Amino acid sequence: MGIYLSAPKTEKVSEDGENDRLRFGASSMQGWRSTMEDAHAAYPDLDNSTCFFGVYDGHGGKAVANFCAKYLHLQVLNHEAYLAGDLGTSLQKSFLRMDEMMRGQRGWRELAVLGDKIDKVSGLIEGFIFTPKGAEAKRSAFNNQINQWSSEEGPHSDFDGPNSGSTACVAIIRNNQLVVANAGDSRCVISRKGQAYPLSKDHKPDLEIEKERIQKAGGFIQVGRVNGSLNLSRAIGDVEFKQNKQLPVEKQVVTAYPDVTSVEICDDDEFLVIACDGIWDCLSNQQLVDYVREQLKNESKLSVVCERVFERCLAPSTGGEGCDNMTMILVQFKKHVISTSVSTENKPLPSDPSPEKASTGNNPLPSDPSPEKASTGNKPLSSDPSPAMAPTGNKPLSSDPLSEKASTGNNPLSSGPLPEKGKSSGQAT
Repeated sequence: MGIYLSAPKTEKVSEDGENDRLRFGASSMQGWRSTMEDAHAAYPDLDNSTCFFGVYDGHGGKAVANFCAKYLHLQVLNHEAYLAGDLGTSLQKSFLRMDEMMRGQRGWRELAVLGDKIDKVSGLIEGFIFTPKGAEAKRSAFNNQINQWSSEEGPHSDFDGPNSGSTACVAIIRNNQLVVANAGDSRCVISRKGQAYPLSKDHKPDLEIEKERIQKAGGFIQVGRVNGSLNLSRAIGDVEFKQNKQLPVEKQVVTAYPDVTSVEICDDDEFLVIACDGIWDCLSNQQLVDYVREQLKNESKLSVVCERVFERCLAPSTGGEGCDNMTMILVQFKKHVISTSVSTENKPLPSDPSPEKASTGNNPLPSDPSPEKASTGNKPLSSDPSPAMAPTGNKPLSSDPLSEKASTGNNPLSSGPLPEKGKSSGQAT
């Protein structure tokens, strides 16, 4: 993770797409790192009414990030909660399911193909993305794979899962409902009338709720890292931190259990950004929103805007911020298709409202706490105090088993509108 090249790889892998409700651009760049460990997924038409966007930032290798980019959206699509309209629960269960699927002979084989240490034959299909067109085709193909998943036998049948891992930050949009699930320190931010609002929270070991779980599970925190090693407290993979057989998966030293936040989109919402910490280490939420808004005045291709963000963040030399892999998805909402059922006749807020004054239903929504100073990802956001989990749509999520005061990454959000203020899957090879 700390090995750098003599010169950065600045080639970008980019894509653009759209439907009648939104358009998106996505891009990734290796930068100064010796390997590219990020992956992403962008499906503006996961099914007839749903969009899916996800960023996965791998550590210890690219295998787990690529595995998530290949399978997580399919697991969400196939889950019974998703079919019943409960997007939040389907996301929670699908995050946890990734760890289960990476075990055994089949999991080992998939990771070998998608990872760094692969045999000569598997190199022929490196970067392959499983993307059958159409929701029914996706479900049928995925069901066939899942039915065979546990039955595969081989020399690695007792494989317990990878020691490498990945963050996962996913946004699902259905009609006016936006549901964000996050595990790790990739981040999702929405721009409302130019104001940045975080919809996820960086999971760092020093956060009180994370520290409490880590210690209860038998772990410790040293120099801001779990057991002196991992600088994240939630991730998919990292099986070495999930070995306490007396505890459920959500209470392990490191867990894949995500925070979930649900909000409704209104006419004031301009765009959504999902990015890895290679971006957020260099720019604060508000700085990125300001930069994107400025670029959109003269640039209509969203992937080009993402590429310019990378160029702005890239360090001139190794060491410090701007040396990490960079991945970003920019989703711009098309105003004319927003449902009239979402009221946008909010009372005007002061020109610089505080989080306490900005209301989402009955609960406050934090604005970016440090517009002038970029977050390094190592400190919790000051305006994110760890409340109870937010509801998703009309069905409430089950209470977070991690803690009675578990965080969604923001103050609790209602399923009503925010305050007035304010295709394909990609893997870089």
